[in-house]
Amino acid sequence: MLQRVAVVGAGAAGLCAARHILSRLNIFAPPVVFELTENIGGTWCYDERVGTYDNGHPIHSSMYRNLRTNLPKEVMMFPDFPFESHLSSFLPHQEVQRYLERYCESHDIRPHIRFNTVVETVKPVVMTVEDEETRTIWEVTSSDSSGCQKTETFDSVFVCSGHYSDPNVPDIPGIENFKGEVLHSHSYRYPEPFSGQSVVVLGAKASGLDISIELAKVGAQVTLSHGRPPLTLPLPPGIRQSSPVVAVDKNGCIRFQDGSVSPADVLMFCTGYNFRYPFLDAAQLGLEIQDHVVSPLYRFLMPPAFPSLFFIGICKIICPFPNFNCQVQFALALLDGSVTLPPRVQMEEEVQREQQQKIKRGVEQRHLLIMEQDQWEYCQTLARIAGFPPLPPTVRSLYEEVWRQRRIHPENYRRLNYRLVSDAEWELIE
Repeated sequence: MLQRVAVVGAGAAGLCAARHILSRLNIFAPPVVFELTENIGGTWCYDERVGTYDNGHPIHSSMYRNLRTNLPKEVMMFPDFPFESHLSSFLPHQEVQRYLERYCESHDIRPHIRFNTVVETVKPVVMTVEDEETRTIWEVTSSDSSGCQKTETFDSVFVCSGHYSDPNVPDIPGIENFKGEVLHSHSYRYPEPFSGQSVVVLGAKASGLDISIELAKVGAQVTLSHGRPPLTLPLPPGIRQSSPVVAVDKNGCIRFQDGSVSPADVLMFCTGYNFRYPFLDAAQLGLEIQDHVVSPLYRFLMPPAFPSLFFIGICKIICPFPNFNCQVQFALALLDGSVTLPPRVQMEEEVQREQQQKIKRGVEQRHLLIMEQDQWEYCQTLARIAGFPPLPPTVRSLYEEVWRQRRIHPENYRRLNYRLVSDAEWELIE
């Protein structure tokens, strides 16, 4: 009998899961893809609205109008589906959305997507089969836009709902005293309304830096507040760096860690996102879901207690589409029986050992899902075990070159264009 797979989310990860399931119809039934909104693309689908949809659910996308990719298309692409060659390397978000729409059409995924459908619950049902062996099936309860609710059973579930939709807002003492506007970058769309205003941006990672540069260009006075060593890269006029915000005083002024105090019109949190899976009961799955960590996940993919539930793309600071591509193929190799897992206890011990090694290296608990340099060996390992082609070496070498360029030219690195010569070589196009 063909295995039934549910996919939660029709963003890049969900489309990738559906594409690979549809290429194995001798083993799997066509997938059922549940999508909260009326479009594919997930976070790449720009929505000018902020707040909530008409159905009361929070707006999912965190995309802002002028966002351009910080990775070149030559690195970003699914390895088996290139971007159109005439496009420049660093793309506006609209081109990534168009790419995902082409991917969806090319693999005929759309007929398998249920749009405007909310997944309410995903829960395991453990059944005893012959010889007292147990087998898990998954009950997925969803409701469509008319409010019609139904429950269906699946052999496995791929969670592809992303982790850029539930804003992480740190607690700042006295924030109720602030007299200006407070927002998270999740609700930021364009810079013009902030022209001429003083804006304190909290957080100097990708979006904090990017948005600060946008704001400065329209004449905002930006204070980039962060706890990292001062950025040495050239910042445009209109941006000054400061230590972290520690409180808002009674008069509404912002107090910084170095003791300085400053008034501001806007406080913008570029402080990342929380993991949130309202359709899962973490305790039932043997998982702990905190703001920044989901654990234990064997090979960053599945809870050892229920290894037919897969979290695709949960790691941070990765090359996303290639990473999804590797994870999906590994998960399907498990489901089709070509890869076998160690016993649950062994998986849990392995996760714990890896986490302890990271903590010993000085990694904070909340950063345990950040991969960075570990991503290459991780993808190689998945490919080797499951027997699918590994990522070409150019993905890593070009990714690392772009990181170097970004540190030197945070404003201008996107002007560069690259071309893949072979799996092992790329070149800069003048």
